This record gives sequence, C-alpha cells and structure tokens, in this order.
Amino acid sequence: MLSLKPTLSLTAALLTASLAVEAQTLTIESWRVDDKDLWQDILIPAFNQQHPEIEVRFNPTSPTEYDSSLNARMQAGTAGDLVTCRPFDVSLNLYRQGHLMALNELPGLDHYQDFAKRAWSTDDGATAFCLPMASVIHGFFYNKAIFSELSLEPPETLDEFHAVLETVKSESRYTPLALGTNDQWEANQIVFTNIGPNFWQGEAGRLALINGEATFTDAPYVAAWEEMARWSDYMGRGYPSQTYGDSQNLFALGRAAIYPTGSWDTSYFNDQASFEFGAFKPPVAAAGDQCHISDHTDMGIGINPASDNPEAAKTFLNWVASADFADLFTNEVTGFFSLSTHPVEVNDPVAAEMISWRDECDSTIRLNAQVMNRGTPNMEQELWIVSSQVLNGDITPEEAAARIQTGFAQWYEPQSE
Repeated sequence: MLSLKPTLSLTAALLTASLAVEAQTLTIESWRVDDKDLWQDILIPAFNQQHPEIEVRFNPTSPTEYDSSLNARMQAGTAGDLVTCRPFDVSLNLYRQGHLMALNELPGLDHYQDFAKRAWSTDDGATAFCLPMASVIHGFFYNKAIFSELSLEPPETLDEFHAVLETVKSESRYTPLALGTNDQWEANQIVFTNIGPNFWQGEAGRLALINGEATFTDAPYVAAWEEMARWSDYMGRGYPSQTYGDSQNLFALGRAAIYPTGSWDTSYFNDQASFEFGAFKPPVAAAGDQCHISDHTDMGIGINPASDNPEAAKTFLNWVASADFADLFTNEVTGFFSLSTHPVEVNDPVAAEMISWRDECDSTIRLNAQVMNRGTPNMEQELWIVSSQVLNGDITPEEAAARIQTGFAQWYEPQSE
C-alpha cells in the first residue's frame, strides 16, 4: 500500500510556510486616500528593499468616515495592524480604550523632539502611543507675477502686510486676499491659528490658556481677531458665500494676489497654477520681533495591540523613523514635513521656503488642538463660528473672545477658577 506520510508531511510544511508568510503581512489604516499611490508605488517598495520578508498593504478610508469607521473596526477586531493617528484627543481616546500600543521602548522615538511627540502622548507625557510622522506649516502664498507687476515685496511686518493689501486693492484689478467664510473652518484653521501665534507668543500663550494663567479675553488673543477684522475690505466681492474650493480657484486662476493657507496646498497649486508662486510667513508686529509659526503636528502612526504581527509592526515604525523615510515622505508628499530630527533637503522651492522658517521662528501647534476641545461647547466648532463672524464683520473681536472664554470656563476647571 502506498504510504501517505510524505504527502501529509509536505502538506503540513506548505501550510506552515503559508502561515509564516501570512504572519508577516501588515495593513495600514489611514484617512489619506490621496496617498494610496505614494504608499503602493514608492514608500512600501522602499521599505521592502530593506525588509522583503514583510508585506505591507495600505488601506485608506475617506477622511470624513475614518474616525467612526476605525472605531467600529477596532471594536469588531477587524482593524489593521498599523494605524495612522490623528493628533491629540482622537488618538488619546483610542489609546485609553486599549486600541493603540504603548511605544516608549521603540528606538525610533529617539529621533523626535518633545514638541513632536506631545501630540501622541498621554497628558503627563509619560506614555507615547504613536510615532510622529508629519506636520503642516501655516503661512501665505503669493502670486509672484502680481507682486512684480505692482513692485511689491513679501511683507515681514503687519504694517507692510497692510500696505501690500491696500496697494493691490487700489492699484490693480486683482483681489488682495483669496479667502471666503462660507465653509467657516478656514477662518480658524487657516487664519486665526496662522497669524495668532505671533500675538500670543506661540507655545507660551497656548500653554498659558491650558494652565489657567491666561484667558481668551486677554489682549494678545483679542489682538489676533482685531487683525482679522481688518481683512474684510480686501477679501473680494461676495466673500461670505465663497467656499474653500472657490478661494483655491480664485488664486489658481491668477485673480488674487495672496492666499492664506497651509503647506498642504502646495501640491494643488503646483498642478493648477500657471504662474510662479511663493510663500511668506505670518507677519510680526514690528521688525526684529521673534516670529512664531503654526507647525502643526498633523499625522502619526501607531500599532494596533490586536495585531498578529507586533514585531513586524515595530520594524515598520522604526523604518518610518529613519532618515530614508524622512527624505522620501517630505519630497513625495509635498507640503507635509517629516517631524523627525533627520536633516532633509527639500526639493520643492515653496515647501523648502516654508520648512526653512523652523530655523528662525519658534514652532507651535494649533491653539485649541490639545485639551481645549474636550468639553461642551466644542471649542473647535465655536472658533469656526466666531472667527468667520469676525471676518464678516458680524461681531467684534471682543465679542468673539468673550464667547470663547465663557464656553471654555463652563467646563474647564483651571479657567472656571
């Protein structure tokens, strides 16, 4: 009788080999649908050059559905091995629910400064649960052809900024500022947290609010809204109904001189604008003042504790912390900057200009990103509303400050005292 033992042994060996290969497969959860080709064609192949034994799959979800969808998959035990992390509270909640692994022993974390790690650490800073991956920097884009036509230079102070706006308005057919308030979020995330750090001294002013040492009705915070209140004369006809997409089109078509923005828009205008554009940082009050930039910690990456491949996942995160990844990511995802301490030569001229501001300015993050969104009323939504109303001239800067402060003090003990 023919023995079946060799066949069974071979089958078992093949099954073991198959399971071994499967055990080295990682799936990345992300909201960055636009980055799918980048991961599949550039980043993952670069990782596999060093680690061919680990298969990595990029599985993005629509940005508006990502948080709820990820939570549902975490609860069901079907989420991927690697999790692209939102900054601060969204990811902190995932960690508290046991859905993100503590990373304190990960060697790659040594390549990041404390300010970068803060977005993905517990409030006391004792535990890191995501590796910092990328930030975005806020500033202004300007149309170089329009500036040349009107003999203008990028402004460095507020007086120079106002003079540029007035020149564009009075001496040309162009809209000085490509900015609308219909979508509201830009009023906070592109304007208030862009220009504000120069008024409240960046991290010092942000932490003073968290520590209860300052209030929104104090002069530095009101001053940011006072500056915004001066912009309405320069935002073009019908700006209250102008959407974010409308503002992009207005600038891309060469019809506006200046576009308040974040570095994430660099790629869009590289593709859509037929003219050369540059960037200038938020103007300071007076020449020689210390500048502050919103260098916002936007994206991290962590490990699902339920992963079947935790060691492979740690290997991947240590690669993300490498100089190779920093260079690839910064230059392939134009306008998103690696948060690691590895030096990177940025190829895109506008992105290079914006990242160079780190050398002369102090970095901070969006004012309300940490702690301040945890209560009711939700400060993020409130800042959208009041900041757009200030730009529209519907409320005064003082009224905006009072509304935000009253809401904050309702639920945040250091402020209620």
